[in-house]
Amino acid sequence: MQAHELYDVIIIGGGPTGMFSAFYAGMRELKVKIIETLPVLGGQIEVMYPEKNIFDIGAIPYIKGSDLIRQLSKQMAPFETEICLEENVFEIIKKEDYFLLKTNKDVHYAKTILITTGQGSFDPRKLTIEHNKQYEKTNLHYYVKDLKTYENKNVVICGGGDSAVDWALTLKDVAKSVSIVHRRNKFRALESSVTSLKNSSVNIFTPYRPIEIRGDEEKIKEIHFQETRGEQTFTLPADYLIVSYGFISDNRQLAEWGLDTEHASVKVSQRMETNIPGIYAAGDVATYEGKVKLIATGFGEAPTAINSIIQYLNPKSYIQTPLSADMADKFSDHFSNSQ
Repeated sequence: MQAHELYDVIIIGGGPTGMFSAFYAGMRELKVKIIETLPVLGGQIEVMYPEKNIFDIGAIPYIKGSDLIRQLSKQMAPFETEICLEENVFEIIKKEDYFLLKTNKDVHYAKTILITTGQGSFDPRKLTIEHNKQYEKTNLHYYVKDLKTYENKNVVICGGGDSAVDWALTLKDVAKSVSIVHRRNKFRALESSVTSLKNSSVNIFTPYRPIEIRGDEEKIKEIHFQETRGEQTFTLPADYLIVSYGFISDNRQLAEWGLDTEHASVKVSQRMETNIPGIYAAGDVATYEGKVKLIATGFGEAPTAINSIIQYLNPKSYIQTPLSADMADKFSDHFSNSQ
């Protein structure tokens, strides 16, 4: 025990909610460590959607995913946060007055734990029809990394959820043409996004599903579609095919840690407490009646969780601490020096 540092809180998950939690914990002068399974902070947004515009954060009309993560990193910077990347927590052991966390690389110690793992590890739902796997290395994509890839290209998107519709709206001003094909007549995306889609230059085909991928040994050339419940077919040329069927998430470790779960999420109180005293959860991984899974929601839950942790560590402490003049000076000095 003496050879390892004891942290006030270890945050498991380095996505947006975890990053904002670390910032707020720094405001409360807690000693913080983040453990993240990916090689970078930012979670699914940084890895899967760096070019996607995000619209659900108050006072920010929209912001690109990679820019959001960069801003969160800048916000965290004034405080010393220990960051451990490419580590998976596979066991949590509760001791008398601290927790022991075993990962694939090390053992960590914390007075409290905040879980912000989002929807857990994730893999895209793959195209189910037969196709050359080589295409996945060339022009069959499951997420968008760089918009420039699609400049002046014919892009076909399969899917009907928020991601599919958002990508169609984002790429319409970049690509030569954008077509979206969904197996149902009704899209699952937000109503306002669907309205924008219908009023845009995007070609919409419903209800159709892909039945054949045609190409050479390296790249897709065209996709053949058929009515979901009919015989009518058509073919679209494609420089790129983006399959946006969502992701398969895995949060099975939550139950293994002894947490009370519901549909791969952790049940929490209004104070973001789990069933294990000293362990808290925030963001998409946390669930309660009426929960709305938005980034903005996670940003609101993070301070609640940290304030609850403060009271757990010191029951006589205040729920909130105003931004002091000294802290304001610290922010001012840091950001002026970083410019």
